[in-house]
Amino acid sequence: MNPVQFISSPQEHNRAVAMKNFAKMMSLITLCMIVVPCSLFFAGAIELPLVKSIALFGTIGWFIFTPIWMSRQLPVDAAEVEI
Repeated sequence: MNPVQFISSPQEHNRAVAMKNFAKMMSLITLCMIVVPCSLFFAGAIELPLVKSIALFGTIGWFIFTPIWMSRQLPVDAAEVEI
């Protein structure tokens, strides 16, 4: 059986595209929350405890939002493959 999800209406398709775009935007923001504070710390602009806090929230956000837009459809025979 093929586990392909069918979108039944244009509204659902638009909602799915909007959700994927939102996830991409949030993924980029959370990636910046990891890179920018580290760069500012390297330049001596902010202290280490602040870098750790911001980077922690950025990392958590990255792992939440990135799989939403990077998910992919598995091939039909993926259920039959043992890993």
